[in-house]
Amino acid sequence: MSLVPVTPYTYTPLNLLKEGAIVNVYAVVKFFKPPYLSKGTDYCSVVTIVDQTNVKLTCMLFSGNYEALPIIYKVGDIVRFHRLKIQVYKNELQGINSSGFASLTFEGTLGTPVTARTSSKLFSFTPQDEKMVEALRVWASTHISASSTVVQLCDVQPMQYYDLTCQLLGKAEVDGTAFLLKVWDGTRTVFPSWRVSIQDLNFEGDLSHILRLQSLVIDILVYDNHVQVAKSLKIGSFLRIYSLHTKLHSVNTDTNSSLLRLEFHLHGGTSYGRGIRVLPETSSCVDQLKKDLEGADLAVNQPSNSQSANEDNFELSNSGSGSVSLYEVERCQQVSATILTDHQYLEKTPLCAILKQKAPQQYRIRAKLRSYMPRRLFQSVKLLCPKCHSLQEVPYENNLDKILQDAAAIAPNSKLQDTTLYDSKVWSTEGQGGRQVAVHFVKNDNILPLSSECLILIEGGRLCEVSKLSSKFHSVIPVRSGPEDLELLDLSAPFLIQGKVYHYGCKQCSNLKPIQNLNSLLNKGLWIPSAVAEVLGIVPLQYVFVMTFTLDDGTGVLDVYLKDSENFFKIPASEILTDDDHQRSLETIMNMICPPEIKIGRKYSKDAFLFF
Repeated sequence: MSLVPVTPYTYTPLNLLKEGAIVNVYAVVKFFKPPYLSKGTDYCSVVTIVDQTNVKLTCMLFSGNYEALPIIYKVGDIVRFHRLKIQVYKNELQGINSSGFASLTFEGTLGTPVTARTSSKLFSFTPQDEKMVEALRVWASTHISASSTVVQLCDVQPMQYYDLTCQLLGKAEVDGTAFLLKVWDGTRTVFPSWRVSIQDLNFEGDLSHILRLQSLVIDILVYDNHVQVAKSLKIGSFLRIYSLHTKLHSVNTDTNSSLLRLEFHLHGGTSYGRGIRVLPETSSCVDQLKKDLEGADLAVNQPSNSQSANEDNFELSNSGSGSVSLYEVERCQQVSATILTDHQYLEKTPLCAILKQKAPQQYRIRAKLRSYMPRRLFQSVKLLCPKCHSLQEVPYENNLDKILQDAAAIAPNSKLQDTTLYDSKVWSTEGQGGRQVAVHFVKNDNILPLSSECLILIEGGRLCEVSKLSSKFHSVIPVRSGPEDLELLDLSAPFLIQGKVYHYGCKQCSNLKPIQNLNSLLNKGLWIPSAVAEVLGIVPLQYVFVMTFTLDDGTGVLDVYLKDSENFFKIPASEILTDDDHQRSLETIMNMICPPEIKIGRKYSKDAFLFF
């Protein structure tokens, strides 16, 4: 390592971080996403770190240089961040890189050499730094679960997600959204690997070497944002591929029988840390991989008569039993975007015939989805009253915070505290005009339940405070002091909050009842939203998707409203606004049923069909 004259640095424990501070930290990697190209021009890496204080911090790090971001290979690695800026995002502290940000990464395994990974040619590292790394290693060995998803190909099972350490032997671009990687790790899969025909592809790699290795080589298809990274990979490089998906596929043969093949897919997006990282040859995991590859290479050169007779043969054309063209088999994510089970008895009707008929009628159609609205999918989530059928927008956070702020102007009434229904705690906030916040803990048989089962009523709380409480307690109801009892707020605010899901009521159809009616739900299990709504006289609103589809079957074009949306998408509308993974799933479904035009050879494909 190249060292610079020692500069004394102070390192801040994660439990002492403050908003606006620029700090230096040592910590252990709890979760990470390999660097990926952001929506702008920079690369982004997400890293969640933890130290001996058991406090976690998520860091969003950006750089125009891929190599300038922390070189992290696995959970449990040790990182040192210099000049990390602390900010607040969604009511939680977050780390971002400031001017002069620098990082070092170390292997987190006890007993391994303390060698820094960094793109910087010059950095300081003292005996005190080494002690901090070793101390974190000791702590992490008993507090951080080692990355258990790293497996060898011989241990891979279908329908799972794994991290794979391997060597790249060949690559080829399939189309604008898919890229083929041929890799090996020296072991053989339980099921033969699915083969992508490379006959018409511009393939890069030593085909004779790949043929010699036969079933030790697997084909991986990477999609979407990972394609650019895959294109840049050099043949022979050592890779760690994160969150690789395996799936069994049945391939038909000339004898009308079928063979099972194991598919490998790296799906688009960065959820669960999906990505590809090039490993240096000095990495400890690469040392072991090299030994495995050398042993496997020797075994291939000395074939044994005991090898399985049904080992699959590797073919370069699509005439072999184990090789299929990408377009002769459904892509893993295109097997079925969504299924509706109603009206299967109806015959398909062309749109030109439907356009001549009068409503209401039921039809079954097969058509292409040409477009849909709204294009910003989160805007499709609305609140529907099942009684009066009115639709309304989901309140924005700023509007909701304003409602809670206005309600906080009424101080809690001490006469309404500590009743037979609940115990109360009151405190005054600092620097906000002495605003009082009261939390009422609903009892069960005069005993306070565990927080995971407890309903609390909150007076005077702002949105950030309500959000924190909803993450710790089973249910939260915002209230205010009335003349004789606690009251629900205006139904512009949620009547019940559970985790990140906010339950709203219809202003027109609801007839609010006293909070004391919650007594009737005690000893009846957890707080079910429909039951809470009923005893409080509320008609609950339902989260729904409201979308219009423009359908085209070649005979006509028809604009339709999507009904049974949750059944269609298999995603709860109530969770779309708060769950990034559900948002990505919805985007994936819409891209599948209304795909962008992508070039395949000289043709343009936009052929996703829908049945209604």
